Amino acid sequence: MGQQIKTQWEGNMLFNADTLGGNFKIDAAPEFGGKGKGVRPKALMLTSLAGCTGMDIISLLKKMRAEVEGLDINVTGELTEEHPKIYKKVYLEYIFYGKDLKKDKIEKAVQLSDEKYCGVMEMFRQFATITTEIRYIEKKSS
Repeated sequence: MGQQIKTQWEGNMLFNADTLGGNFKIDAAPEFGGKGKGVRPKALMLTSLAGCTGMDIISLLKKMRAEVEGLDINVTGELTEEHPKIYKKVYLEYIFYGKDLKKDKIEKAVQLSDEKYCGVMEMFRQFATITTEIRYIEKKSS
């Protein structure tokens, strides 16, 4: 049996989503009949992408003994003009924080997530052009 989530309609455009690991609300923007009481479906897709690649990278860096103090992943998606509006371009910005960052290992971890491990990334590739950038914010060594 595959993975399953359940959603329950709660009126207007609001749904409750019961997922593997927790639940949350999904809602439309007010201009589309929602009340803004939950996350937007397309934004969830970008969030899934960031979560998937982020978990890969943190796990890989731990195995490589190249841990970082922090990682931010900013994802920007550009939609098509026509309906159904889908992401045509996606940009991921990885920002690594720490001191004495092992940049070669960080870049290898990002590449492995991008090209081999992140299933969400591969799904996005079916319909969007993906670009990535890595930035470093080095803290001074004590």
